[in-house]
Amino acid sequence: MEYTNFFTKFGISEERVLKILEGIAQVYFYGDDKVFFPVDDNMGYIMDTGNYDARTEGMSYGMMICVQLDMKEEFDRIWKWSKTYMYMAEGKNEGYFAWSCKPDGTKNAYGPAPDGEEYYAMALLFASHRWGDGEGIYNYSKEAKDILHAMIHKGSNGREGRPMFNNENHQILFVPGSDYTDPSYHLPHFYTLFAKWAYEEDREFFKEAADVSRKFLVKACHPNTGFSAEYSEFDGSPMSRPLGWTTDRHDWFYSDAYRTIANISLDYIWNGIDEGQLAACANMQKALIDDYRNDSFGIYEIDGEKVEEKALHPIGILATVAESALVTGVTELSEEWVKGFFSTPLRKGNRRYYDNCLYFFAYLALSGNYRIY
Repeated sequence: MEYTNFFTKFGISEERVLKILEGIAQVYFYGDDKVFFPVDDNMGYIMDTGNYDARTEGMSYGMMICVQLDMKEEFDRIWKWSKTYMYMAEGKNEGYFAWSCKPDGTKNAYGPAPDGEEYYAMALLFASHRWGDGEGIYNYSKEAKDILHAMIHKGSNGREGRPMFNNENHQILFVPGSDYTDPSYHLPHFYTLFAKWAYEEDREFFKEAADVSRKFLVKACHPNTGFSAEYSEFDGSPMSRPLGWTTDRHDWFYSDAYRTIANISLDYIWNGIDEGQLAACANMQKALIDDYRNDSFGIYEIDGEKVEEKALHPIGILATVAESALVTGVTELSEEWVKGFFSTPLRKGNRRYYDNCLYFFAYLALSGNYRIY
């Protein structure tokens, strides 16, 4: 398939776009405000600089960025650190990865976060196709297929633990065994590829999951604003039930939820399928434009009511909404979002990790460099 450098549609030269991409990679991996930290001769981790830990979210994101940019050494370093410290080889979560570890590799928890496994599997499959399989943990395709198999078969056939998908409705879960989901975990563009490359017996499941997720996203995104909640019920409505492990809200448009619009946009570029979910892109551009112009991104109910004045990750919002221009095309509004994003540098400071991950993905997508391998 062809990949378009969307920035050039607004008069930005290909040469300038690629030069800035090189600079982004340098800052992210090796600059003063880096989030990648090499360890020993052959490992490294991506740090959540706001929480001073390594998370499967960031580790798998880092691997996806590396395979997109042909950075095999960094990819293998992150993967080896993941397998050495985060992988759980026994117990109810055998086959999964501990979602958070200290920089020295000590596990902060023994539970997984399914978005990490999704990105690990996709990055590993791309690595297999781009670089070829190696031995042991570097047999990328086998490692990916084993992760995917565990995600849907744990708890069956005598296997201990719980799956990461609801096997009845094919929706990804917030954590294994939960009875709710996270809209930003729904990755139909990944599931479409898993349906081609997973173990033969698992392919039909992921084919169905891709269709289910696109239809779910229509319901999860508010019809006026395009906002989704951080957690939701399986019918797409915000999940506001009390949780035993936190008193925090997760039924509003907050950090996790920023990724949903980016996922919708990338799925469209890769697959061109609209079940109605694409409407969220134009809706979100309109709903947030005044706050963008006034530099006043906040925290919102999904209907757009601002409930707190200051967003924790404003650059993450800017990046993901700009990425939605891949769906809306060349309009005056999308031009404002894209040019605004292009002129905004990576975030600095201790909260830079999450914003800059979303920034990097948006830049890859808009420059035509977030590709299927």
